[in-house]
Amino acid sequence: MITLNIANMMSGVMGQKGISEKSVEGIKDRVLAAHEEITQRKRSGLGFMDLIKQDTKDIKKAAEAVRGKYDNFILLGIGGSALGPKCIIEALSPMHNLKKSPKVFIYENVDPMTLNNILSVLDLKKTAVNVITKSGTTAETMASFMILYERLKGSPENFIATTDPEKGNLRKLATELGFKTLPIPPDVGGRYSVLSPVGLLPAEIIGADSDELLRGAGDMQKRCSGPDVWKNPAYLMGALLYLMDKEKGRKTDVLVPYSDRLKVMAEWFCQLWAESLGKQGLGLTPFPSLGTTDQHSQLQLWMEGPEDKVIVFIKVDDHGADIKIPEVFKESGTGYLGGHSLAELINAEEESTELCLQRAGRPNMTIGVPSIDAYHLGQLFFFFEIATAFTGFLYGINPFDQPSVEEGKNFTYGMMGRKGYEEKRAEVQEARKKKAGWKV
Repeated sequence: MITLNIANMMSGVMGQKGISEKSVEGIKDRVLAAHEEITQRKRSGLGFMDLIKQDTKDIKKAAEAVRGKYDNFILLGIGGSALGPKCIIEALSPMHNLKKSPKVFIYENVDPMTLNNILSVLDLKKTAVNVITKSGTTAETMASFMILYERLKGSPENFIATTDPEKGNLRKLATELGFKTLPIPPDVGGRYSVLSPVGLLPAEIIGADSDELLRGAGDMQKRCSGPDVWKNPAYLMGALLYLMDKEKGRKTDVLVPYSDRLKVMAEWFCQLWAESLGKQGLGLTPFPSLGTTDQHSQLQLWMEGPEDKVIVFIKVDDHGADIKIPEVFKESGTGYLGGHSLAELINAEEESTELCLQRAGRPNMTIGVPSIDAYHLGQLFFFFEIATAFTGFLYGINPFDQPSVEEGKNFTYGMMGRKGYEEKRAEVQEARKKKAGWKV
């Protein structure tokens, strides 16, 4: 089971730079209100909590069909529809395309050169295409889908649509064209969808067990189900980061996994945290990092820069492999490393960085992960999701909408000529006129 160590967040260790137990007790009413929002399902969007109970039979069947027939698998999605699957692949099957088949490609942006490069190395007839958009209106995903559909016209068996079970443009098209489909439950938003078929199908494609992901999430749900903030690690993380903002002005949360396999986890967390909490002038700014790499690029800033950050480490006990450092160059300045191992070194670096920050009065906390496997990855996903929802409720905002993102989409619709968005097109044209005289 993953753990949370908060010693370097508390005033008992950090002095005035830390949070007192009295402060945590002081928001008890807000904690209980947030807990009630979650347990009584007072808002739509909490459907991610039900994903642990889903039947994975159809997902496994679809994955088996892909593995048995195709050399390649392309996932078309953006935001949570791409970051979640990327996180699973990097964590559970690193360097997948160099070692295993089918090869997996994720096209998440609309950079034409990227798609051109992907298509240049694939035989599309030997490629399964998984298009993911719940609404079926995501411009980036639908544009890339339209391109691949045109090139594979007459081959509906190559496509799997992961979308709303009943409505939306993609659902309608999939029904008309005879695509295989997998459902995204109506009450599950994109950034909370990693444990739906959005993430579970790619997991099965690479040979990971989707049931183990769900088992880990289920065990974490049990652990994070109680109202006592001191016994609920997800609530405790959220409460402390909230108090660091309100009491200390620390509004930036840096997530630092000490494992290359969890680098994308930090990116996935950034969307979850930013899009859920950044509303009404409130929220916390996430920043992705990587240990030990960023000790050599960012640690100086964390140690002596603006006191506006909290560092959240992810420490891995068992990295799944280890390499001994040979006892050579004994008379040189690096001879001391001989006889140790890379796992010893990376874990020593993580612990040393914690201590350096603590000594400098810079708050930090550590999430401990026993090993990187499907079970513990499922725990991490659920832990961060419930912590995000809880923290949103502490702030008094809805952690499941994204109104400003929708406005950007509306401008794009207008620029691309979508019917009904003519006013948005006119607004863009007017804005262009205002910008015209300011180009240098």
